[in-house]
Amino acid sequence: MIILVVNAGSSSLKYQLLDMESERVMSKGLVERIGSEGSSVTYCNDDKKTTVEKSVQNHTDAVKIVFEILTSRKFGVIKDMKEIIAVGHRVVHGADKYSASVLINEDVMKTLGDCVIYAPLHNPANIKGIKACIEVMPDVPMVGVFDTAFHQTIPDYAFMYALPYEMYKKHGIRKYGFHGTSHRYVSQVAIKLLGKEESKIITCHLGNGASICAIKDGKSVDTSMGHTPTGGLMMGTRSGDIDPEIFSVLQSVGKFSVKEIDNMLNKESGMLGVSGISNDFRDLEEALHRGDKRAKLALEMFDYTLRKYVGAYTFVLRGLDALVFTAGIGENDWETRYEACYGLERLGLFLDEEKNKQVKGMLAEISTPDSRVKVYVIPTNEELMIARDTKTIVENL
Repeated sequence: MIILVVNAGSSSLKYQLLDMESERVMSKGLVERIGSEGSSVTYCNDDKKTTVEKSVQNHTDAVKIVFEILTSRKFGVIKDMKEIIAVGHRVVHGADKYSASVLINEDVMKTLGDCVIYAPLHNPANIKGIKACIEVMPDVPMVGVFDTAFHQTIPDYAFMYALPYEMYKKHGIRKYGFHGTSHRYVSQVAIKLLGKEESKIITCHLGNGASICAIKDGKSVDTSMGHTPTGGLMMGTRSGDIDPEIFSVLQSVGKFSVKEIDNMLNKESGMLGVSGISNDFRDLEEALHRGDKRAKLALEMFDYTLRKYVGAYTFVLRGLDALVFTAGIGENDWETRYEACYGLERLGLFLDEEKNKQVKGMLAEISTPDSRVKVYVIPTNEELMIARDTKTIVENL
């Protein structure tokens, strides 16, 4: 069974084609700058990476170009698009409507439109990608896999905000959480490594966007991101948790508009805002070693908040079996992993410091043999998770 996985952004479209018999990636690529000058397509077939400039007016054009690449006589991996049994789509926000992946129909599309208010930067792009695929391959089943779905098991006392209750009932103001597909994937791998279904796991998805999830027996019970992906940990350009009254202060004292404050919190804050240098941890660590004080401050703030959440979620779970690091920073930055584990020996967590330094972008256990809490680096694979869900749904049609 061959499945296409699509992750559509506002001006991009990322894809993977997978043979689900072996879960092998047959082809993957990225269409960038859709609708703008300088648009390009990068694709990797049979481990050969190629980038070409190509005019891409809209997402429908992008999908057609992807199909041309996949079926090309010269470098394609399938003979005909009819070989694709289904398409799995990453969708950022399903609010509290979906607790699992679903077959997309007219009712689902309407609900996705209703959820645009919760994810105005992401859901419209996801909808564009779905519509483009339906236009090009109308008879192929489409499946929606939601970032928010995994977190629908969080209890009400953990997802509610202490606002007037009607804000929740009328406007859906509550914690939703994100990165759910990633947290679900790496926690499933961790459960297999632990060899027991009944488990207490904390997963740390650390990239330019970052979130932590407390997982009990395979189910999310709390997560750091909130109503939007801006809450929780300090991130590359996002502020993370702040005193909500700062919003009013910025309006009254700084004379900032709502739009300016929103832009500040999402694009000018976090590691970039504090350091004044970059949102990239590699740049900040280089600056730190040169003695830059603001780079040092930004990294210390991130490490502190990360440890604080790990500690808090350990107590939420009433114990801990495994701590998992994933995504760009989690998989590749040994210093961040070290700082997150520093001082947790009283919890029974002992890091193998030498092994931690050696591990980069690979599956590994980095705790010592006598550590009661296992520490894992698990590369995330959201595309595979989406393809698996799509396969399951299509097989049950």
